[in-house]
Amino acid sequence: MSNAIRIALSQQVALKRQLATVANNLANMNTTGFKAENLVFEEHIMPGASMDNVNIGSTQISYVSDTMLMRDFSSGGLKTTDNPLDVAINGKGWFTVQTPLGDRYTRNGHFTLNSNGQLVTSSGHPVVVDGGPLSFSPEETDITIASDGTISTNQGVRGKLQIAIFEMESILKKEGANLFSSVDAARTPEFVSLAQGMVENSNVEPIEQMTKMIEIQRAYERTASMIEKLGQMKTNAIGKLAQVAA
Repeated sequence: MSNAIRIALSQQVALKRQLATVANNLANMNTTGFKAENLVFEEHIMPGASMDNVNIGSTQISYVSDTMLMRDFSSGGLKTTDNPLDVAINGKGWFTVQTPLGDRYTRNGHFTLNSNGQLVTSSGHPVVVDGGPLSFSPEETDITIASDGTISTNQGVRGKLQIAIFEMESILKKEGANLFSSVDAARTPEFVSLAQGMVENSNVEPIEQMTKMIEIQRAYERTASMIEKLGQMKTNAIGKLAQVAA
């Protein structure tokens, strides 16, 4: 019976983590370029109870264990902002940005200019253009970003956004501020399609996530009820044993 309670508790822990993942998805449903996440579970086999290295009872106990966090890297819908510094990627690709820890990658193309006229992300990280940051002078106007990432002003072509692609996006590691890092080197795509004055919405499906949240909450409640009943059964069994011993 103790093993049954432990198994149920492991399920509760897994459900709490899954609920936190779904809640995070819903919290970021309006975050530009956010990618929905899903917790993956597996059966974790543990040796049964033993005493002096001699197994007693069941030889194996099957627990619930979360193994990894999977991300849906499909594109979100595009939203028009009419902000000339906003850029969305159609299809595959990632914007490259500079951070104190090195290059990082994002789908959030909501860019702005800092006090030095440098093109930066909403978190203040410089956007990589032709291998480095790009700054505009006060005299430059009419900033345009072509579909291939070429940036121009009234003074001519200024550079090209450094778009990165990866053989396996699943290896990308999530960091703060909607940024990702990679242990593998990024590649430059042969073709890229960008849209100026637009940003990519989150790919979170609110109804799907709300439905999943309700299902998880119900499963958690059922498990909690089962644990309570198992605990009561154990208490009753101990009470009966005490009566017999008396």
